[in-house]
Amino acid sequence: MSKGSAAEDAVSELYRSCYARLVGVVALAAQSRVDGEECVQEAFLKLLGRWDHVSRLESPEIWVRTVAFRLLSNRRRKARNAVRALLRHGPAPAEPEPSADRVDVAHALRRLSLGQRQVVVMHHLLGLGVEEIAGALQIAPGTVKSRLSRGRAVLAELLPQEASHA
Repeated sequence: MSKGSAAEDAVSELYRSCYARLVGVVALAAQSRVDGEECVQEAFLKLLGRWDHVSRLESPEIWVRTVAFRLLSNRRRKARNAVRALLRHGPAPAEPEPSADRVDVAHALRRLSLGQRQVVVMHHLLGLGVEEIAGALQIAPGTVKSRLSRGRAVLAELLPQEASHA
């Protein structure tokens, strides 16, 4: 649909005239206003690509409502399947609490720029060399070295000596 077209005006009018009503109906079925709004909004998005067909129907509102209810059913089915999958696999293994040093390092890493953080993590945690990092990030090896140097300098200021070797 082109901007300002008759079709766009018709869809806008349909939206204004029935959006609240459709959300109310779907939200009741969903038992959630948020789910109702999301399903109706998604149905209207689907309507935009099918307006040529839907505009010829007796009631485009019925089409939007039907699509919204199908979307709601699909959401519920996916959620049910996800729960079943989780139950099949059992609970996730318990992970120990992170050490104080690990928490300090995580907080310190947040203080680095994204570029510095990327190269520090790739070099020190993944064990990649300068050339490998440069290739992965598509930057010059000199840029990798510069970011590593600056990142290490920031980390040295933020971390106690023992944690900086972790």
